Amino acid sequence: MTRDVLLINPVAEYSSRLQQQEQEIHSLTAEIESLKNPQSLGLSSHLDGLREENAKLKYRLNILKRSLQEERSQCSKTMMNINQRLQEIFGEAIREAWPDLENPPLAVTPNQQAKFGDYQCNSAMAMAQMMKSKGLKVNPREIAEKIQQNIPDNELIEKTEIAGPGFINVHLKRSFVSKLLTNLLLNGVQPPPLESKKKVVVDFSSPNIAKEMHVGHLRSTIIGDSMCRLFEFLGYDVLRLNHVGDWGTQFGMLIAHLQDKFPNYLTVSPPIGDLQAFYKESKKRFDEEEDFKKRAYQCVVKLQSKDPAFIKGWNLICDVSRNEFQKVYNCLDIQIIERGESFYQEKMIAVVKEFEAKGLVEMDEGRKIVFAPGQQIPLTVVKSDGGYTYDTSDLAALRQRLFDEKADIIIYVTDSGQGTHFQVVFAAAQMIGWYDPKVTRVEHAGFGVVLGEDKKKFKTRSGDTVRLMDLLDEGLKRSMDKLKEKDRDKVLSTEELTKAQHSVAFGCIKYADLSHNRINDYVFSFDKMLDDRGNTAAYLLYAFTRIRSIARLANIDEVALRKAAETTDVLLQHDKEWKLGKCLIRFPEILQKILDDLLLHTLCDYLYELATTFTEFYDSCYCIEKDRQTGEVVKVNMWRMLLCDATAAIMAKGFDILGINPVSRM
Repeated sequence: MTRDVLLINPVAEYSSRLQQQEQEIHSLTAEIESLKNPQSLGLSSHLDGLREENAKLKYRLNILKRSLQEERSQCSKTMMNINQRLQEIFGEAIREAWPDLENPPLAVTPNQQAKFGDYQCNSAMAMAQMMKSKGLKVNPREIAEKIQQNIPDNELIEKTEIAGPGFINVHLKRSFVSKLLTNLLLNGVQPPPLESKKKVVVDFSSPNIAKEMHVGHLRSTIIGDSMCRLFEFLGYDVLRLNHVGDWGTQFGMLIAHLQDKFPNYLTVSPPIGDLQAFYKESKKRFDEEEDFKKRAYQCVVKLQSKDPAFIKGWNLICDVSRNEFQKVYNCLDIQIIERGESFYQEKMIAVVKEFEAKGLVEMDEGRKIVFAPGQQIPLTVVKSDGGYTYDTSDLAALRQRLFDEKADIIIYVTDSGQGTHFQVVFAAAQMIGWYDPKVTRVEHAGFGVVLGEDKKKFKTRSGDTVRLMDLLDEGLKRSMDKLKEKDRDKVLSTEELTKAQHSVAFGCIKYADLSHNRINDYVFSFDKMLDDRGNTAAYLLYAFTRIRSIARLANIDEVALRKAAETTDVLLQHDKEWKLGKCLIRFPEILQKILDDLLLHTLCDYLYELATTFTEFYDSCYCIEKDRQTGEVVKVNMWRMLLCDATAAIMAKGFDILGINPVSRM
């Protein structure tokens, strides 16, 4: 934690104590004035003591404020969240102006139109409404003026203006933004400081053993990985969990079929080439052959009793599946730890006992059910045949993550159709006292379905679910076609072409998903995602390689750029330089917003805005000046080269959070 963060809390603490004391002094002074008897002497003595302590508090507060100001003016190595800092400044101004107003609304947003300034404080109108409800009628513009008069000395505001009914427009100091960009160039893209390092568990991907991954798993895998990358960049301790379906009745039929088809499986590894076909064969037999069905159930009992031969068969089937899953994870560069339903089998027994001990279990036609407060659908924790359900395993998994992993944040990334199920599970966990939602964040991050270009659920022409590996292979083929269409195969080496192919194929598939609001369904279209115009990965990847090529054109390497950042001020005098500079420093507040709502399309929108803002800058501001006759570089405007470098650095970090691997040449 930086000194900057450590200082903010004492400032707030001293300010609060100071306000309380000043109110007490004001009350005592009024009381002394009204008293005309000897008792006032005792009150007067108490008042003198308060005034003396008040003076000491003011002295300490001023020292803290100066120290904090110095710390901030030096621009620490981490990136500053400008919006958050402005909220602190306006929060202090509002407390000074209206000390008696409890929990005043605080609203600071970036300004969309440059002529109105860079940010805007919109608190005055909401404060006027709040005061009106308390019987105080105050004009919002008067409130804004009083807030403006109480803005403390700070390092980043150049000036403020009041507009309309009470908007406070904020103009940032260009010199301060320039310092922030220099800091970025010298120290890299560093996250804002964390007040405490929290443990985060993200449950994502979650395919079923013996079934192939399909497009439904694609969304969970891509979204979950990107959330993990965001938390990891911000400094959290992240556990990436793959809650695979690796237990249940279907394993009885799979093992029974394994025994018949490969009777020597205990000594010779069975050559299961197509596990999906193997699964379909066993399911057909289970549905049509009564003897096989009985034997399958016997296999389930043997598996649950941990019979070594049956555990070996189960492990063989799981391993074949894992190898297939890993091919997908390798393509998409996904790191994940498998912890399937089997992991929680023993823990389910304890969970049911805990609910029973607290009198929370009801019997319903042989089932054991749990009703959570405010929920109309119960959880079935034990079936009538004595078996457990998804409800039981999800309760056991949640309990393990809360008590064994000691998670502060738990995110479940599954389709929106499971939203009600998780709502009931979370309500039951709160009812039994496992966690307090005010302390621990437990959240279902749901997502819509993938649609084909006909706006119907994405399937093959024959109506089957699309295999994920087939989809990724098709992406590779189409991205190579696109690169060759642009004659990139004539200028890139074989190795560079292959890297570009993988970057475009998998980057476009990920970005097409992440650039849509995850809550909504989205249409999967290779043609749209590979289009290098508009808000696509193809456009951003090409833009990134163009930015990186500018330094190569000027014959400037990373070492030279680093030295230049140490000695060259990043000038922001031209309107397009200023617009780009402001866009770059908004990166931390974009990440904070995603941290709050887990909507990753915000980052995609920001990267697209940054790329288009850079294009405006590059078209208007010469970075390199060439001789018109010879084409030789005659002048390099180094501060603009530094702006190019800062843009590339932010874009690279944004790509990293999205799980996209850019290439230097394309």
